[in-house]
Amino acid sequence: MSIVPIIKRDYISKLAEQGKRIDGRRFDEYRKIEIETNVVSKAEGSARVKIGNTQVLTGIKMDVGEPYSDSPESGVLTTAAELIPLASPDFEAGPPRENAIELARVVDRGVRESEVIELDKLCLEPGEKVWIVFIDIHILDYDGNLFDAASLASLAALSTTIVPAARLEVGEDYQLLLKEPPISCTSVKFDNFVVIDPSLDEEEIADARLTVATDKNGDIRAMQKGLNGSFTKEEIQKVIRVSLDNGREIKKQLSESTGK
Repeated sequence: MSIVPIIKRDYISKLAEQGKRIDGRRFDEYRKIEIETNVVSKAEGSARVKIGNTQVLTGIKMDVGEPYSDSPESGVLTTAAELIPLASPDFEAGPPRENAIELARVVDRGVRESEVIELDKLCLEPGEKVWIVFIDIHILDYDGNLFDAASLASLAALSTTIVPAARLEVGEDYQLLLKEPPISCTSVKFDNFVVIDPSLDEEEIADARLTVATDKNGDIRAMQKGLNGSFTKEEIQKVIRVSLDNGREIKKQLSESTGK
């Protein structure tokens, strides 16, 4: 580890010992969240989400194509993430890097496994023709916690998506059918401290990361562990409680922003 991260870790850890964070938040407190929908006129659905200084834009495009052979009566979901070089000095132009692939995979899994999109209702002709949903995530500004920002932007964009049936001559346009979306909340651990919604400084010194997705009933829908460190049983239980509390508030804000 270079001298700068060592100094940064010492500074942030000493603040944490006093119950403080580098930006003044409580350990269980999110930064300000802003959600704006319908920001890209040529997309079927779109949203821009800001969590603190982290900013993510998600666009939804839909097309008609062939289904997968093992699911001939289901629509297709595909998710991609682009880490724009202007968003961070660490992002480079070119093919998707490992962190972009991981981000897209986590968002895709959250949408797919929670069955937010009713893919079985996107079949036009079994085995021949189905709707394909493209989720395109663009990182505009990176200051930590891309997982939650990208997930929330994708859910907001999907919530406003209109299926372009008329344009593709397969019927009349209609609202994309969605189930109640789970809300993802991410925490990290450094030294013996656990904080939710990590800033970039906190991410850079983190030993372990845990993302918990919960639904409106307070049930856990998904969990994703990252980095090489570990959490104790008590820390995991606390992360779940804090994720539930924040998830409820974020869900309210998402509903207000999308009218759903």
